[in-house]
Amino acid sequence: MAWIVLILAGLCEMLGVFMMGRMYQKRDIASFVYMIIAFSASFGLLAIAMETLPMGTAYAIWTGIGAAGGAILGMIAFGESKDWRRIVFITMILGATIGLKLM
Repeated sequence: MAWIVLILAGLCEMLGVFMMGRMYQKRDIASFVYMIIAFSASFGLLAIAMETLPMGTAYAIWTGIGAAGGAILGMIAFGESKDWRRIVFITMILGATIGLKLM
């Protein structure tokens, strides 16, 4: 159950990063409100997951999901660079995240 909560925390982190990007593009209050809600949910879920999972593992996985997911969303939604080297390093982040789960 803690792993599912941790993955949800990472997905909320991705949503928060997405809303941050959208807020800078549209400059609307709705994006700001959604960003605050998403980051609050993310931190709350991370705290719940850390009740069971080791802090270092939970934080690394949460950060990996947020960082890689934010970069992927940036490529899809905001037209950021899709350079092959960028994709390789994002894949490495995801690989390391999955590796931490398997340990």
